[in-house]
Amino acid sequence: MYSIGVDSGSVATKGVLFDGKKVVKKVVIPTGWSPKSTSKQVYDLLCEGIDKDKIKKVIGTGYGRVAMDFVDKTVTEITCHTKGIYFLNNNIRTILDVGGQDSKVINLDQNGNVSNFMMNDKCAAGTGRFLEITSNLLGSDIENIDDLAKDAKPVNISSMCTVFAESEIVSLLAQNIPKEEVSAGILKSIANKSTSMLARGEIVDEVAFTGGLAKSKVLVKMIEEILGKKIFIAEDTQIIGALGAAVIAFK
Repeated sequence: MYSIGVDSGSVATKGVLFDGKKVVKKVVIPTGWSPKSTSKQVYDLLCEGIDKDKIKKVIGTGYGRVAMDFVDKTVTEITCHTKGIYFLNNNIRTILDVGGQDSKVINLDQNGNVSNFMMNDKCAAGTGRFLEITSNLLGSDIENIDDLAKDAKPVNISSMCTVFAESEIVSLLAQNIPKEEVSAGILKSIANKSTSMLARGEIVDEVAFTGGLAKSKVLVKMIEEILGKKIFIAEDTQIIGALGAAVIAFK
């Protein structure tokens, strides 16, 4: 038997086919202009080659979950991220999730249930959208910014507002500041924003970092240096919400 979790985010839509013990198949594609059609596309790709009668339940999560007319149930992304991380590492008690347009700090109890959370969805500062816009100014992208930043000393970028930071970066480049230092500065500003949000919440025991930005090894290292502790990074940081939805669906 299987279950399916589909997480429709602002930037990417993720899906997981789960057999109760492990991820059997995963799909990640850009959300694009239609969360409804993209979510259905992810579901169809997950179902390829399997008997649909063996699917126990399908759960949708994420911003686009309200548009999913093929799911049995929808669950909030906060609950799904919690269940996904707890399945992978039941020692985690704090989650920092940085998505395409928001960031969250979630605390969970010893049973893997949400005990507290804080969410910033009013501003794109420090999110994937912030990194996408600012890295484009360097002629780079999110996937390659680590290559620029890994050996550079970060220049100070004081503006966390995306609009003002964009102007600040243009000014730094006009002053012939190396783009390697600017890229490191962009990641450092995200690290500062993320750890500041953690500090406003509650850092309990082991910390996990999820979302697309957790793929950046440079950013992870910066956050660890500020916190003074190692953080847990899943093998695929983007699918945690979809995995959690699938875990809930299997029960």
